[in-house]
Amino acid sequence: MDSKNIKKEYSNGEITIVWQSGLCIHSTKCWKGNAGLLEVFNPAEKPWIKPQGAGTERIIAQVNQCPSGALSFYVNSNKGQNETVDSSEHIVEVTKNGPLLVYGNIQVKNKEGKIEQKNKVTAFCRCGNSGNKPYCDGTHKKIGFCDE
Repeated sequence: MDSKNIKKEYSNGEITIVWQSGLCIHSTKCWKGNAGLLEVFNPAEKPWIKPQGAGTERIIAQVNQCPSGALSFYVNSNKGQNETVDSSEHIVEVTKNGPLLVYGNIQVKNKEGKIEQKNKVTAFCRCGNSGNKPYCDGTHKKIGFCDE
């Protein structure tokens, strides 16, 4: 894993929050605004994730809002088992000036033919400049991508 793709884990004893920097599109949904959880996710502090700041259920709900999958979690007694969303419904959302979000469990076949399982929310690049195609890496913000 190179310096652009850091993976860190933070535990409160019950669950472990996993953050993967290379997937983060900096949506700020984890910490910003009324729906954010600044007590746990605070980019102005080090470490920026403090799982003791809220209850496990609240943390899980917040992590599930991450549009890129940069934040995930596992229940400590179930490490190694995939957390999945049981849903046969798939929703595709075009975000304004941003990625295409696909909600639900999907399989993505990469250019080498390997199939990757994606759960919850997957962000796909719309600007064409991601360094992690087909996934969004936040480049749209740097280049000023605009729908209009």
